[in-house]
Amino acid sequence: MKATKFLLSGISLGLALLSGTVHAEGKISIAQQFGIGYLILDVVRDQKLIEKHGKQQGVNIEVEWSSISGATAMNEALLAGALDVVSAGVPPMLTMWDRTKGKQNVKAVAALGSLPNYLLSNNPAVKTLKDLSDKDRIAVPAAGVGFQSRTLQIETARQFGKDNFKKFDNISVSLPHPDATVALIAGGSEINTHFSSAPFYYQALAANKNVHKVISSYDILGGPATFNVLYTTQKFHDENPKTYKAFYAALLEASQFIKSNKAKAADTFIRIQKSKLEPELVRSIVEDPENDFTISPHRTFVYADELQKLGVIKNKAASWKDYFFEEAYAQPGS
Repeated sequence: MKATKFLLSGISLGLALLSGTVHAEGKISIAQQFGIGYLILDVVRDQKLIEKHGKQQGVNIEVEWSSISGATAMNEALLAGALDVVSAGVPPMLTMWDRTKGKQNVKAVAALGSLPNYLLSNNPAVKTLKDLSDKDRIAVPAAGVGFQSRTLQIETARQFGKDNFKKFDNISVSLPHPDATVALIAGGSEINTHFSSAPFYYQALAANKNVHKVISSYDILGGPATFNVLYTTQKFHDENPKTYKAFYAALLEASQFIKSNKAKAADTFIRIQKSKLEPELVRSIVEDPENDFTISPHRTFVYADELQKLGVIKNKAASWKDYFFEEAYAQPGS
């Protein structure tokens, strides 16, 4: 009888392992991109906050950190199971939520802060979007599909009509922020406009008097709005409740630390990302009231609503809670 019971237990365990329903708690792999927009993760990493909150849950958590540039590589790794949690702008996250709904069910974990992006130009004639012509070139990290392009498409639809929302895709060029910033400051190249994130727009505005702001993402979205988010699959969320809870608690503690210790947080960014930026510049960015390093989502639903109307995503969200996991509901959101 005992032998039979052990045999059946072994078979059940084997089937469970084959079906993927058994998953050991205590491991999490996280990928972040580069820049000040990932300061919350830098603090989490520096202070080992996931490990700290894991111990409070009775779990020793092994954390693996990766740095990856671009949402495409992030998303491929997430769906392949090579990463547990990835990070990118709100529009790429919404695209993943839309495409995996009813399958992997990718949703957001938390926001990483409300930080504006500035559309800059060194062309004196370009003061509004209507001043842009076929002779201008707009640098963005991922032409047509990234955070900056999607944000521009929303405003383009508003000003030129829904059918013309891709009007500026034809003059958009995929270029990393550092390269675009150098081109904008130097002048004389075809790149005379750049949809820029921090710290790059601070540098460009300070280095060249001809560089000026045309419009910001805050202008387009109606106020402070989330820039980047963290997201994962339903499988990881459901199979690792203690690890996930520890991760979310770590994010919350890091955001609170930044609010109370801005100078120390700036130093953390420089140390963890091995930044060569002047400490004074980094501190000024962290202290800028436009930048709010919060895990609460702000105006993400503007993206969900507008991108669905434009046909970029198919599924219509009723609220921000449709594409965030429930742990985020404890914080105010929009």
